[in-house]
Amino acid sequence: MKWSRELRIARRSLRTAVKAASAIASAQLKPSAGPWSMPLAAEADAEFTVIKDFGSNPGRLAMLLRQPAQGLAPAAPLIVLLHGCGQSALAFARVSGWIAIADRLGIPLLLPEQSDENNHGRCFNWFRPTQTARGFGEARSIGQMVGTAIRRCDLDPRRIYVAGLSAGGAMAAALMAAYPDVFAAGAVVAGLPVGAAGSTGEALRRMAEAGPERSPSAWAEQVRRVAPLEYRGPWPRLSVWHGDADRVVDPRNASLLAIQWASLHGLDAAALAMTDVGGTRHECWMSNGQPMVECWRLPALGHDWPAMAAENITTFWGIDG
Repeated sequence: MKWSRELRIARRSLRTAVKAASAIASAQLKPSAGPWSMPLAAEADAEFTVIKDFGSNPGRLAMLLRQPAQGLAPAAPLIVLLHGCGQSALAFARVSGWIAIADRLGIPLLLPEQSDENNHGRCFNWFRPTQTARGFGEARSIGQMVGTAIRRCDLDPRRIYVAGLSAGGAMAAALMAAYPDVFAAGAVVAGLPVGAAGSTGEALRRMAEAGPERSPSAWAEQVRRVAPLEYRGPWPRLSVWHGDADRVVDPRNASLLAIQWASLHGLDAAALAMTDVGGTRHECWMSNGQPMVECWRLPALGHDWPAMAAENITTFWGIDG
């Protein structure tokens, strides 16, 4: 019966949602006693400046800005870092290796930080259209932060990059979709494709079970529909990373995300180069000799930031000095 089939689907959806919610709870408990647990924006150390007058801030986020210890490099880019659920922005920047890289290359770091008032798990609301659409919510707040950082540090507006982990990674993808004229490139670790979910229930389901089923062109259309009207490119380049042992976000989301952006760039399997080193799989879509989209799959990594990621991401972006 049709009703019986719908009931089975509903039960399966509920199971996947419960599975994802349990995984999120476990993931949020883990950082509380580890290196991710650091002071929030109000307690940031002297390396960072907490900026409160960066705009109307409809997303009610905190802004931390760090200039490199040895001073800015000429025509320095800006790196925007988006933390994962339950993390502080400062801890994420330190533990992921970005502070060391920023000091070595003379690059400022912009760290938006979520609050408990916006999301009880301190996750960026990557799945809410009211928070990710251009000119609205958290997306607008981060855009205002970028503009403020460019003015304060006299940065090159053509060299703005964004990277994030988990919910921060999914938010990074959403930002590149809404502001493709702002971000030159980005990196998503343990995140999800743009348009995978539009509500809390859908977000939990897609974390546990990647989807929905769409063609590459249909996935690319999810990005185009949130970009500025009539925008046709260039589109940001993207580096995707995911652990195959991730039990919080289904690793198959990495493949969907990479395919989404490869299709957005007009690239198909003919542009794909694949390598496998010690079980780590690397896929790269090339155009005119330049890597446009890459996807790293690490066999033993769970829901975490890979130790090798930051260095490789800066190389992919072309800002490694």
